Amino acid sequence: MRILQLTALLASSSPRISSAASFRSITPFFLINSSRSHKSPPLSSRSTCSSSSSSRRSSSTIRNMSSSSSTKESLLNCPTIPMYDGTPHPAIGFGTYKVGFIPASASSVTAATTTATEPQQIQRTAEECISDALQSGYRFLECAEFYGNEHEVGKAIVSSGIPRKDLFICSKVWTTTMEKGHDAIVAQLQKTLDDLSTDYIDLYLIHWPVPGVHVAAYKTLEGLVKEGKIRNIGLSNYAVEDYKELVENGIEIQPAVNQIEINPFLYRKNTIEFFQKEGVVLQSYRSLRDGKKFGDPTLVKIASAKNKSPAQILGRWCVQKGFIYVPKSVKVERMVENANVFDFELTAEEMDELDGLTTPEAIETFFELYKKCVNRDTSKDGTLEGVKTDITKD
Repeated sequence: MRILQLTALLASSSPRISSAASFRSITPFFLINSSRSHKSPPLSSRSTCSSSSSSRRSSSTIRNMSSSSSTKESLLNCPTIPMYDGTPHPAIGFGTYKVGFIPASASSVTAATTTATEPQQIQRTAEECISDALQSGYRFLECAEFYGNEHEVGKAIVSSGIPRKDLFICSKVWTTTMEKGHDAIVAQLQKTLDDLSTDYIDLYLIHWPVPGVHVAAYKTLEGLVKEGKIRNIGLSNYAVEDYKELVENGIEIQPAVNQIEINPFLYRKNTIEFFQKEGVVLQSYRSLRDGKKFGDPTLVKIASAKNKSPAQILGRWCVQKGFIYVPKSVKVERMVENANVFDFELTAEEMDELDGLTTPEAIETFFELYKKCVNRDTSKDGTLEGVKTDITKD
C-alpha cells in the first residue's frame, strides 16, 4: 500500500493546543503564501486571509461594525492547524448547513430546536448570511452538496470581492451521488465548482461512509486531486472501522481530515485519539450543540467565571483541544460572538469539567444516528444493509 502519510511526524507534533500562547505560535492564516499549482496534488502550505475586502454590507452588519472590528481582526489573523502534508487549515470557519435552505432529509436529531408541529423557518437567504460571515472576517467556508445552497454561497463569494487565494473552501459529496459512481462524482464536483464560482476546492470530503460505495468514491477523489480540481481530500462521519477499511483497500492519498460531531457533550475520546495518531485533523461540527445545552449548569458556571457566553466557552474548548471549530448562525451578532474565542483560555480544571459532560446515553444516541445515516437517501435507506454494527463508539 502506497499511502502518502506523515503519521510519525504528526504524532510527534500533534496539533493539540492548550493555551492562548500556543495559538500565537502558529502562523496566522493571512501570512501564509500560496505557491501551489492547481494541476498537481497538494504538496505544500498555501495562504489565505487578506484583510482587504469590498464586501457588501447589509444594514444589520453596519449596525454591528463598532463591536466587531476586533473580532474581524482575530478572524483574519486566525491560527492554522497543519494537515498531513503541511497544508495549513484555518482553526475556525463558518458552517453553511441549514443556512438559507433546509434539506428534505435533514436529521431530526441534528435539527434546530423545533417542536413536532413547528416547521423550521428560513429567516434569511444563504447569500445574505454568507456575505455577513465574510464581512465579519470568516475566511473558511464549510459547504456540501447536501446543503443545497452552494450556488447562493458562490454568489456571496463573488460579491464580496475577496480574492480566491484568501479563502479556504471545503465541500462534501453526498451519498446518492456516491452510489451512482465515478462519473456522477466527477459531474457533481464540477457543479460544486461552478456553483461556488471557483476552479478548485481546498478540501473535498466523503460525506458518509456508504457501505460498498465509499472506498470507490474516495479513489475517484484521488484522481480529481491529481487533476488539480481538489487540493486535499478527507472524510466525514467516519468511524475508526470505516477508516481502516479505506486504508486496507489500497488508497494512495491519506485522508487529511475527518469531520465528526465533537463537543463536550459528545466527546468520543478513543475515536479522537485514534485519528490524531493517524495524523488526521479533526473538524468539529455541532461544536455548539445547536445551542441546546447553553443552560447546562457546568457550562453556565464556567461562562460566568470567564465573563463569556456559553457559546464562547464551547468554542474555546474546541480550539483549545486542537479541533477545527465550525460554528454557524444566521445572525451577525452571533457570528461575531461565536468567533470571540482567541482572547482567553480555559484552565486545566475547567477543561476537565467540560470533558466529563459526555454521558453513556449521548454515546448511544450517536451510534443510533450513525446506523441510520450511512445509508441515508440511497437505495438502501431505512435498512442496515452493509452497516457496521460493531464500531468504536466512544
